[in-house]
Amino acid sequence: MTLDEHTALIPIDVQQAFDHAPWPPRNNPGMEANGLRLLEAWRASGRPLIHVKHDSVVPGSTLAAGHPGNAQRPGFEPQGAEPLVRKSVNAAFIGTDLDLRLRRLGVTSVVLFGISTDMCVSTTARVAANLGYRTIVVGDASFCFDQADADGAVIPAELVHRVHLATLRAEFAEVVDTDGLLRSLG
Repeated sequence: MTLDEHTALIPIDVQQAFDHAPWPPRNNPGMEANGLRLLEAWRASGRPLIHVKHDSVVPGSTLAAGHPGNAQRPGFEPQGAEPLVRKSVNAAFIGTDLDLRLRRLGVTSVVLFGISTDMCVSTTARVAANLGYRTIVVGDASFCFDQADADGAVIPAELVHRVHLATLRAEFAEVVDTDGLLRSLG
């Protein structure tokens, strides 16, 4: 895999609320460490970096603006002039200026990671691909939560994560791990 200077890193919803109720158990305890490695290497490479944050409009949400859970996790805050795009739905392109920002920067490829693989990362990846961006998802820098099926049985987070990465890889994105991506930054 090669990444040129027209590739942007987009961390999605790496916020504190996901550590507390009502969120169920998650997979991938290494997500944060891998995400921080990506941010450090990306900043050193000088390529575009745009942070995405979920500002929920649902009453009582721990992701609502002004709630402590809305804050970025330590180390994932934008630094200096790094832009922050605020969204209120799953896809970072809907109701935001993300596409315009990327096009003005000449970005043709996006690298996505964050919370959660099956919701905001997946939805953003699908829209990015539909908009014509080469889309890359860093699987080991994302995580999922346990999900209940229609009968109330719990589907473990690891299975949800694997299935969503597989469906993304089948049609919408390249799926890579952190080490592979870092090697591509060369």
